[in-house]
Amino acid sequence: MNVSTDNLVKWLFETDAVRVCPQNQPFWYTSGTIGPFYINTHFLYGSEEKANELLKLIDVEKENIFSCSAKVLEETLKNYECDSIYKSLIDQMIEFIKQNISIEEVNYISGGERRDWFFSLIIAKFLDKPHITIYKDLNSVIFYNGKAEEVVELGGKNVLHVADLITEASSYERAWIPAISNKGGNIRWSVVVVDRKQGGEQVLNNFNIKSFAMIGVDIQLFEKALDMGMINENQFEMIKEYIKNPKESMANFLKQNPQFLEQALNSDDKTKERARLMLEKNIYGIQR
Repeated sequence: MNVSTDNLVKWLFETDAVRVCPQNQPFWYTSGTIGPFYINTHFLYGSEEKANELLKLIDVEKENIFSCSAKVLEETLKNYECDSIYKSLIDQMIEFIKQNISIEEVNYISGGERRDWFFSLIIAKFLDKPHITIYKDLNSVIFYNGKAEEVVELGGKNVLHVADLITEASSYERAWIPAISNKGGNIRWSVVVVDRKQGGEQVLNNFNIKSFAMIGVDIQLFEKALDMGMINENQFEMIKEYIKNPKESMANFLKQNPQFLEQALNSDDKTKERARLMLEKNIYGIQR
């Protein structure tokens, strides 16, 4: 089975893992910037609702680091049996890993709190590798065949990190790489579903980690989505300009549509706060 980009694009849009804004209504991001799409890769679990349910379960279970892995794996295995998109995605991820990495060289598979676990635990199970469950506080647990124990020493062993998404690789730098290297292990490879194409791959290369992504957030992704009727021409044009130059394209949009900012400043609290932040940080050089 080859990894099908067409299928992946279809699933990303069907589950709202990629959501594109309506014409002339870009999204407000938490940073105070605006843009034409949102990426929530973990929605590939089947839907936003299903993904949020699993996040809730993780938030409860992570209080006990030794039982958490088993509970999350149990839940993802159940979902694998009943959700066709999630099952197909996991099957394709495993095929993708086998095509790009020599499985015999992989001693452990790791995943970081929380969204990586949607994918890393079940893949470790199917590839019959011990899973290193990494927490944000850098605690880590080895989970294999239903048993969990604290990571003490990894003795130079090779680790494949599986994640939902890579952006600037800040989680890798801050937590995942130190959690493994502090215990004497080496993350040699990273496999993600989606690469945001914001420098993460280069950061990992600097750590001698080979970075693999099933799909990148680039113009080709949205060209495919346009061809498949997932987005329209107007949405595509805004995305094309945004990918070329995020800051300049959105500054031009705000100048051409002054009512957009006014509406945001008179909107709900969350939107208002983000619009004010944009003005305070003077992100786009827009004066009121």
